[in-house]
Amino acid sequence: MEPSRPTEEGAIPAVSETVTDALTDQVAAEFTGVPQVSAELTAEPTEQVALEEEQVKDEIEIQIDLLKDPDWVVRREAAITLGEMGDERCVEPLCHALRDGDWQVREVAIEGLGQIGSPAVESLIKLLRDWDVRKYALAALGKIRDERVLDPLMLQLKNDEFKDDALNALVALGEPALTRLVTALKDKDEMVRKQAVLALGRIKDAKAIDPLIDMLADSDWFTRLTSAAALEAIGDDRGREAIKPLMKDPDMVVRMRVERMLAKWKKQPA
Repeated sequence: MEPSRPTEEGAIPAVSETVTDALTDQVAAEFTGVPQVSAELTAEPTEQVALEEEQVKDEIEIQIDLLKDPDWVVRREAAITLGEMGDERCVEPLCHALRDGDWQVREVAIEGLGQIGSPAVESLIKLLRDWDVRKYALAALGKIRDERVLDPLMLQLKNDEFKDDALNALVALGEPALTRLVTALKDKDEMVRKQAVLALGRIKDAKAIDPLIDMLADSDWFTRLTSAAALEAIGDDRGREAIKPLMKDPDMVVRMRVERMLAKWKKQPA
């Protein structure tokens, strides 16, 4: 008797006809450990990111327009907002705000550029060529820890009109400026040496003690005096011992000032 043949309905379908794309994706995911995401699911996050970027762009443009408002309070708030955004597109508007007629707007523009950081360095360095805004550009550079700010700041120590602004910026930088300031103690320009001493005294880093002790032998009485004052500010015992010989300094002002320093040191608790 001839064996019965399976009916069409009961036949086992071919594998190639039953395995779907979804099942293939699932098997692949099990081997790789990477879940398969459909194109429909990936499209939505991409669109969301694009939408958010567009919203940020629109907000930046709104704040830039507000920088032109006649009310200084509005301009100030706009500058604060642009700084908090931290976007590179905020650099030029904030640089322009450094020219604002109100000092409070300029102040927050400086802070904002400091918040943005490195992306603002090149624009600020260019502004150093402009006498009207150089003071504020220097202040902003002093808030950015980027090695590119050091050369222009050190160069301004030679500028009689802006040397104090450069000094303040270097002090604001603190430790990153230390090596350059110590090197400047040997600069051939007397003004640069004096400014470097003053900056190191305000930074108060112990690494400056030995270089400042060497400056106590400088030929200029004011440099000797400021070096002693810098050592006093740092407050290390090595400085105390080093300035004692200045009690016999040929300059009376140096002798009197050092005497007061040592008396003050003596009163301080051990």
